Amino acid sequence: MQSRRNFIGKVATGLAGTLAASNVLGANDRVRLGVIGIGARGSELLREALACPNTDCAGVADIYTKHLEAAQAIAPGAPGYLDYRRLLEDPSLDAVLIATPPHLHAGQFVASLDAGKHVYQERTMAFTVEDARRMRAAAQRAGKLAVQIGHQACSSGHVMDAAAFLKPELMGRITGIRAHFFRNTPRGKPQWARPVHPDMTPENVAWESFLGEAPKRDFDANRYHNWRFFRDYSGGSVTENLCQQLAFWYKVLGLQIPHAVTMTGGLYLWKDGREVPDTMHVSLEHAEEILFSWGSGFGNSQLGVTEDVLGTDGTISRSQQIRYTPQKVNRPAGNEMAGTARTEPRAHLQNFLDAIRGHQPPNCPVDLGFRVSIACRMAMESYLQQRTVLWDPAREEIV
Repeated sequence: MQSRRNFIGKVATGLAGTLAASNVLGANDRVRLGVIGIGARGSELLREALACPNTDCAGVADIYTKHLEAAQAIAPGAPGYLDYRRLLEDPSLDAVLIATPPHLHAGQFVASLDAGKHVYQERTMAFTVEDARRMRAAAQRAGKLAVQIGHQACSSGHVMDAAAFLKPELMGRITGIRAHFFRNTPRGKPQWARPVHPDMTPENVAWESFLGEAPKRDFDANRYHNWRFFRDYSGGSVTENLCQQLAFWYKVLGLQIPHAVTMTGGLYLWKDGREVPDTMHVSLEHAEEILFSWGSGFGNSQLGVTEDVLGTDGTISRSQQIRYTPQKVNRPAGNEMAGTARTEPRAHLQNFLDAIRGHQPPNCPVDLGFRVSIACRMAMESYLQQRTVLWDPAREEIV
């Protein structure tokens, strides 16, 4: 087995080459895009996509009529559909951007690829292990169709800087990553809470389409609009935030699915009917002998959003910037360094468009999305079952 030092050296060298190559722009072939889920995030993605050269909007799909109407301000004249399958029937459509709640990802992702469309799938790629397997199989069937998972940091300049800092002579042996995701909101304004609008009625919301394969329930506008609160549709901060931080370091370090995950915490702050915790800690143990520890809470923002990669010879710290600090006990002559690589505007979407045109691979492919999805599902299962859960790689099951 190769040493950890050699492994990191190879990863760093390979990533630097990949990111350098990704700066080359592709041909000017026009790409016609559609959006499945044209709410706040879907609208943001569409604006970014249309700001990239040679793109058009072929149509949008959403289960809420008001979202379809609002999309006309972004893409005037683009047809709107309450049923995303109608959008996929358009032969002029090249690709779709999927920005729906996690429990709907698998069905829409598989249908889009089976219809011959390239797919940009917002995070987290898959909500369950079964979903992840279905989505991976669909991507394998799709052959040359481009698939990008929406972990945007995978296209940031931080990737190149991290690859440069990960040289074995700078880091030594890495054994831990300590990550934080902490926010706060004014009193009386809970994190993620959105007011239910009077027009969110069964006449204007396709409720059965929203439920998808989730348990059947009577219409509930609050469950529809505040889906991040409920375990049927979301993993809360795990599927919204932990996934992003995992994706970056799973990419640059080449980490595989953890063999054990433990999540503790609870609803300590917001007693507003939500089911997902607002304060939590997740510990992910990896076969590469790296322990990823993540703390998250919505009642204090002092610790912010940070990650620190801990090696015997140095530390890589990442927040808005990325920096290297030597461990003087082992590198007494070492110097601190700051990252310098630039992140181009709309880098992740542009990378997806370039992948469609066949000029470079996606920076966050299905394999990376699969590993991150499983890690997040393990965390959720650990919390729900109140025990450490394990990954069986042979059966691809959580045990």
